[in-house]
Amino acid sequence: MRQFAICLWLAINTIVSIQAQQPKKLNASEIYDAVQKLNVLGSVLYIAAHPDDENTRLISYMSNHVKARTAYLSLTRGDGGQNLIGPELRELLGVIRTQELLAARGVDGGEQLFTRANDFGYSKHPDETLKIWDKDKVLADVVWAIRTFKPDIVINRFDHRTPGRTHGHHTASAMLSMEAFDLSNDKTKYTSQFEYTEPWQPKRLFFNTSWWFYGSQENFEKADKSNMLNFDVGVYYPTKGLSNNEVAALASSQHLCQGFGRLSQRGSQQEYIEFLKGEPLEGNNDVFAGIDVSWNRIKGGKAIGAILKKVEDNFNFINPSSHLDQLTEAYKLIQNLEDNHWKTIKTNEIKQIIEACAGLYLEGSATVPQASPSSVVGLRIEALNRSNAEIELVSYQISSLPDGISKGVNLSGNQKLNFLEDIVIPTKIEYTTPYWLNRKNGIGMYNVENQELIGLPETPRGIEITFNLLINNVPISFTKPVVYRYSKPDKGELYRPFEVIPSVAVSLANKVYIFEDDQQKDIEVIVKAGKNSIEGYVEMAHPDDWSIYPQKQKIEIANKGDIQKVVFTVVPPKNQSEGLIRPMVIIGDVFYTSELIEIDYPHIPFQTILMPSESKVVRLDIEKRGNNIGYIEGAGDVVSESLRQIGYNVTLIKPEQISTENLSDFDAIVVGIRAYNIIDELEFKQKFLFDYVENGGNMIVQYNTNRGLKTQNLAPYNIKLSRDRVTDENAEVRILESNHPILNFPNQITSKDFNGWVQERGLYFPNEWSEEFTPLLSMNDDGETEKKGSLLVASYGKGNFIYTGLSFFREFPAGVPGAYRLFANLISAGKEKNKQLKN
Repeated sequence: MRQFAICLWLAINTIVSIQAQQPKKLNASEIYDAVQKLNVLGSVLYIAAHPDDENTRLISYMSNHVKARTAYLSLTRGDGGQNLIGPELRELLGVIRTQELLAARGVDGGEQLFTRANDFGYSKHPDETLKIWDKDKVLADVVWAIRTFKPDIVINRFDHRTPGRTHGHHTASAMLSMEAFDLSNDKTKYTSQFEYTEPWQPKRLFFNTSWWFYGSQENFEKADKSNMLNFDVGVYYPTKGLSNNEVAALASSQHLCQGFGRLSQRGSQQEYIEFLKGEPLEGNNDVFAGIDVSWNRIKGGKAIGAILKKVEDNFNFINPSSHLDQLTEAYKLIQNLEDNHWKTIKTNEIKQIIEACAGLYLEGSATVPQASPSSVVGLRIEALNRSNAEIELVSYQISSLPDGISKGVNLSGNQKLNFLEDIVIPTKIEYTTPYWLNRKNGIGMYNVENQELIGLPETPRGIEITFNLLINNVPISFTKPVVYRYSKPDKGELYRPFEVIPSVAVSLANKVYIFEDDQQKDIEVIVKAGKNSIEGYVEMAHPDDWSIYPQKQKIEIANKGDIQKVVFTVVPPKNQSEGLIRPMVIIGDVFYTSELIEIDYPHIPFQTILMPSESKVVRLDIEKRGNNIGYIEGAGDVVSESLRQIGYNVTLIKPEQISTENLSDFDAIVVGIRAYNIIDELEFKQKFLFDYVENGGNMIVQYNTNRGLKTQNLAPYNIKLSRDRVTDENAEVRILESNHPILNFPNQITSKDFNGWVQERGLYFPNEWSEEFTPLLSMNDDGETEKKGSLLVASYGKGNFIYTGLSFFREFPAGVPGAYRLFANLISAGKEKNKQLKN
C-alpha cells in the first residue's frame, strides 16, 4: 500500500518535478501574469523558523493575487528534522529542504531567503534557542534580509508574545523579526552591511494568526478581531486554471522529505493577520493602505507605468511578441531610473518577459555534467528567436574566458543557431557546493563570512554565459548558467546543473566504525577521479592510541569518474576509546581531503556537496547476546546498518513478509523510527508481531509521533504517546530500576553511558501506560517535570515488548558508545535466563 501511494504521488508530481530541473519557459498566460506583476512595486516578507513553517496559502495569495514581490525568510534550512524519503540527516537534509523550498517557490511565485542559523533540533524556549544560536548574528541576518529585500510589509508566522508555548525556534523567529523591524532603519546598527546596502524601514509588521493560536475554532470566533485583517485566500486564477489554495497545496507538497504531500483544496478560506507595529491601518483592510505600489512611487516611473499599463490592458495572448516594441521602450526607461533597488528588480522582470514574448531560447550546455579546474570542457551553445522581431546576437561572454566572443549574426525567425566552444575551467574557481558548508560550523550557526552570500538559498553558479543581443536596436543581455542537458530512454530530456568538482575526492565507506573488541579491522578508502590520469598516494590521519598500516598506498586512476579502492588495517586500543580518522590524497604537492556526496531525487535538481572526509572510530566496551535481528524499516533511519557495525546479522523485513513463520528465528525484531506513522500494513501485522513476543521473542519499537498513527494498538498493553521530549542532550538521566536485567545484562548501564549524546535525549515519549510496563529511566529538561516514558519494558508471554523514544537514530551515526551498549541490552533482553540455566 505504501509503495503504491509513493508511486501514485510521484506520477502526479512528475510535471512539477521535471519543470523544477529545466529552464523555465513562460506560456502566454504566464507572460500576462508576469506583466501584471511588473506593474506592482510592493513587497512582502514572510518570516518563520523552518522550511515547513511557511504558509503557502498566504505567500501564494500575496504573490499571485496581490501581485506583490513576496519572499519567505526561513531562519533555518531544517537541518535538525527527520527525513521520510532517504537516509540524509543534518547538513545533507538541510540541502534537500533548501531545494524543496525553492521548488515550492517555483510553484507559488515567491522568492526564498535564509539566515545562518542552524536547526539544532527541537527547542522548548526561545531563551535556549537564542543562546545556542548566536542571537546577534541571526538578528543581523534578519536585518540584512530586510535591508536588501526592502519589504513594505513584514508578516510573522508565529507570535512573539508566547515564549514556551511552542517550538523555541518559532517564537524566536517572531521575536527577532520584531527587533529587526526597528533596527533595519538604524544607521548605527550593523554598519558593515552598508558597504552593500542601505537602511530600510518597512511600513507595517503583522502576525499571521489563526484559530490554532487560540486553542480552538470556538475561542477564535470569540476573539477581538478589531486589530486584524482577513483575506479570502481561496480565490480562483483563470489564467492558471487553479485556485490559490490549489497552488498552495502544490507548493507545500514539494516538501516530500517531511511527508507534506497533500490533497489540494478549493473554495473560500479566510486568512487572518494581526497588526503589530508600523503605520496604523485606520480601519482599512488593505495591507498596502497608504503605500503607492504603482510605478508612480519612484522618480521616472510614471512614463514606464503608462507604457506597461497599455500592455497589460491590451495583452495579446495569441501573439505576445506584438508587445516587444512597447516592452523594449519600457526597458530603456527602466535603465535610466535613479532608484537602483527597483531598477534591478524590474530590469530582471522585464527581461524575462521580453525573452518569453520573443520566444527566445538561449542555452549553454556542457558536454559533461562535471569538470575539475584546468579541465577542457566543450559547450554547445544554442540561440533561437521564435518571433518576427529583429534580433541580433552581437556576442556572448563565457564567465571563464577573459574576452567576449563576437558574433554579429541575425537571429532570423525560428532559425536555430548552434555554436561549439571549448573552455578551460579556471584553476582558482570555487567548487560547486553549498556555500554554508564550506567552513566548519558550530552547533547553532553556519560559518559564512562573505556578506553577499548570507541569505542566498544557493551558491551562485561558477560558469555562466551572457548573451548580448540587440532587440529592436536596444541592447539587452541575458545571463544563463551552464547546464548539462541529456536524455534517457525511459525519462526523455533531463537537465542537471553543471558542476565544478575537485580533481580527486576521497571517502570512507562508513561514517562510523565500531570495534566491539580489540581486534583489527580492514577499512576501505574510496578515491574518485575528477579528471583523467590521476597519480599519487593516500595517507590516513588517526588518533595517537590507534594504529593504521600501511602508512600510505599508491593510487593510479586512468579515467575521470573511475574509482580506486585501497584498504588500510586499523588496530584499536585495548580499552574503550574514540576519535576521528581522515583520509587524504596527495598528488604532487596538493592535498585533497574532501568527499563528494551526490543527492539525486526526482523532485529537486541534482545536488553535489563537498564535505571534509572523516569518520569516527569507536572502541567499545560491549557484550552482546543474540545475533539474528529482524529490522522493519521506518522513515529514513540508519539503525539497521549501525547494528551490523557491531556484528549483528540484520535482515530487513518488508511489511508483507511479517508472518509467524518468518519471524520465529530472530533473536529480536526492531521496528524503525516512525514506522507506525508511515506503513499502513502494520495495523494488520500487529497480531503476528505480538504472537512473536508471546512465544519468547524481543520486540523493540523506536519512536513514533503521536499524530497520524496507523494503529492505536502499538503494544500488547495500553500505551499512549505524547509530545513529551527531552531536548537537552546533556540532561541528567536517572536510573529508576537499577537491578532490572536490561540495565545489567550483558552490559552494566550507568549514567556514564549517557555522556556524549547529540542533539537530544529523545522525543514523543509515552505519558500513559498500563501497569504491565516498567519505566527504567527518568529525565527532564531544566525547569520541567520528570519524564519516565523514554524506555518502557513489559513481559508478554515468554518474551519482552520494549518501547523507546530515546534517539538511537541520532546517537548511532554519531558513534555514541553508551547508545550501542544500551541497545545491545535491549536486544539481549531475556537472554540472562539462558545464562542462568547454563550456569
